[in-house]
Amino acid sequence: MKVRDRGIHIGLLPTGEKNCITDVEGVLVGHVTLDYPLDESGKYACTGVTAILPHGGNLFQQKVTAASCILNGFGKTTGLVQVNELGVIESPIMLTNTFGVPAVTQGTLQYMLDKNEGIGDTTGTINIVVGECNDSHLNSIRECSVQPKHAMEAIQKASKSKASEGAVGAGKGMVCFGYKGGIGSSSRIVSAEGTEVTYTIGCMVLSNFGEEYELLAERYGLKGNEEKSTITPTDGSIIIVLATDAPLSSRQLLRVIKRCGIGLGRIGSHFSHGSGDIVIGFTTAHNIPHSTNKLIETRPQLREDHPMMNRLFTATAEVTEEAILNSLSQAETTVGRDGNVVNAYLFNFNQ
Repeated sequence: MKVRDRGIHIGLLPTGEKNCITDVEGVLVGHVTLDYPLDESGKYACTGVTAILPHGGNLFQQKVTAASCILNGFGKTTGLVQVNELGVIESPIMLTNTFGVPAVTQGTLQYMLDKNEGIGDTTGTINIVVGECNDSHLNSIRECSVQPKHAMEAIQKASKSKASEGAVGAGKGMVCFGYKGGIGSSSRIVSAEGTEVTYTIGCMVLSNFGEEYELLAERYGLKGNEEKSTITPTDGSIIIVLATDAPLSSRQLLRVIKRCGIGLGRIGSHFSHGSGDIVIGFTTAHNIPHSTNKLIETRPQLREDHPMMNRLFTATAEVTEEAILNSLSQAETTVGRDGNVVNAYLFNFNQ
């Protein structure tokens, strides 16, 4: 159940039909969830992989404009250096646990090699984008249960349907404010006054952060669980993926995705020392061919001083905040390694 179904409405802008990142035309999401004991000693696979595809075509041949923003860099990612240098993404955006990054990178690479025979031979190499959070409280992370095949399967499962949220995919073992977190999503529709032009902003988070859960209850008029979480919250991390169909340059997109930090701050984060707070953003407005004989490329982009830019900033803050809340609201109490239990957060309202 999303937080809107529980009576919590974030911001003023309308949501998309699914209130999900897949409201952005062309975007697909797929999950693979690992949830099983590894042996009789308490080792347990409580983890997974999530794939976010900017479109369903060949991402290497038709790239999208992109940017990334590091709010706090205590994280392990692949591909973001080149994303910010060239301003494009040319692979699925993959999410997993910290020690799963090499395997997911390998699996995604193999998937893209299978789709593009020329990569590394008749044309250049490919830049794979992977983000992570640490799920070691519930997942036996040293066992490296995530394998390359799981990345390939997540990509193959990706669809434009309303994405599953909570303790699924990469979110299976994540903890937020000491309670069960994971995958959350939300969307907003922004309109240009006096025209029929609308754009969509969609967000998906992998939430694994938060210390001050009392502030969470105070901020939204909740009393939370009758019994507090039995685990001590740590710095944690969050990966935020923002999608839009608004025609933005990479530089403009960077300005927009910085506003994800506002939504993250509203919910109680202060970008802790040990927290990897990372935003990856893209727009589907441009399909950029891998190769062309053209000397000059032209792409439409919004005027910087048009009121639409401020509306996109507002929408970005709203979807980030709501996506994080949805990751809590959709998650279920989860049992993991050594019998560790992380309770779902109960959205009990103060009377």
